[in-house]
Amino acid sequence: MSEPLNTPETAAAGPDRPELRKALEETVASGITGVQLRVHDERGEWVGAAGVRRLGEPGAPPVDGHYRIGSNTKTFTAVLVLQLVAEGRVGLDSPAASCLPEFGLDPRITVRMLLQHTSGVFNHTGEYGADGKVAAGIPSTISGRAWVDGRFTTHRPEDLVRLALSKPARFEPGTGWSYSNTNYVLARLLVERVGGRTCAEETQERIVAPLGLTGTVVPGTDPEVPAPHAHGYYRYEDAGREVTVDVTRQNPSWVSAGGDMVSTTRDLHRFVSALARGELLPAPLLAEMCTPHPESGFGLGIRVQETGAGGTVLFHNGGHSGHAALMYSTPDGRRTLTAGLNYVDDAALSLAGAFQAAQQRLVDAVFGSGRAVPRD
Repeated sequence: MSEPLNTPETAAAGPDRPELRKALEETVASGITGVQLRVHDERGEWVGAAGVRRLGEPGAPPVDGHYRIGSNTKTFTAVLVLQLVAEGRVGLDSPAASCLPEFGLDPRITVRMLLQHTSGVFNHTGEYGADGKVAAGIPSTISGRAWVDGRFTTHRPEDLVRLALSKPARFEPGTGWSYSNTNYVLARLLVERVGGRTCAEETQERIVAPLGLTGTVVPGTDPEVPAPHAHGYYRYEDAGREVTVDVTRQNPSWVSAGGDMVSTTRDLHRFVSALARGELLPAPLLAEMCTPHPESGFGLGIRVQETGAGGTVLFHNGGHSGHAALMYSTPDGRRTLTAGLNYVDDAALSLAGAFQAAQQRLVDAVFGSGRAVPRD
């Protein structure tokens, strides 16, 4: 496989936005294979793309292509849980174990703690310690070839939870903050237990259909990304030789509701703007969702960031195995930025710096300068 092209091919529609074109081109020049961007603000809608949709071939990514949205899935899952809270079917500060007694959860872990990553539950996809060492979970993107070879394996959500609970907790419930995909696997199982339908069915009924999200999929175990789409890649060492594999097709059950969904920039715009405007949750619960934890800035399934221009944005980002998603909105839903990136991932997370810089460039161009944020 050839390396990502550094001379971007661009495509755009909408009013001329040289600052956005420049941000796209700089993103590709930093090593990202391709990027598609959608911006809605007082100047209207602007969409653009740069780079390539597939290594070694010409052609920019489709400006409304499908891509794996990674941890942006968590925002959808949090909305489902909070809708059940609004209906009085579960309490935000009730023990999660009351809905999921079969796992023997610490009774101090509340539904709120799952959504805010304050439960202390081990992350089943692996934990990075403060010393940089990795505590392994299931084979994941930190496991090189093991993940590539096993990427079509089906993982039951119950098994992911049991694996995580077999590991020591990171801290006592409610006493710290640690990002854990397992929190959202538990949230998914809670939605299914309380709602009585699969998480995919609940998402379709409560979010996708009402908002007209025509490109959004909860894939379960389906490995396909609907066309059109750009391609994601994973690189690893094999007997001293570097191997790059197209991993666009994969069974996403390994991450479950921690990051399994597929969507488009158009649909993420519709979703995050509707959420910010109060179309999906009653005002008191939306306020709860958007109240940040003091250590992390993470609310209930969404983050809150102050920009250098004196404003605030609501956002969630996510990325794994060659696809990534950005989703930002002002609190009134009037200005949004949604983007999809395709790139070459690896166990060393070699493009983490480029990914974070890409976020910052785009956020600065649309919302004004703010602090850089990590990839989830």
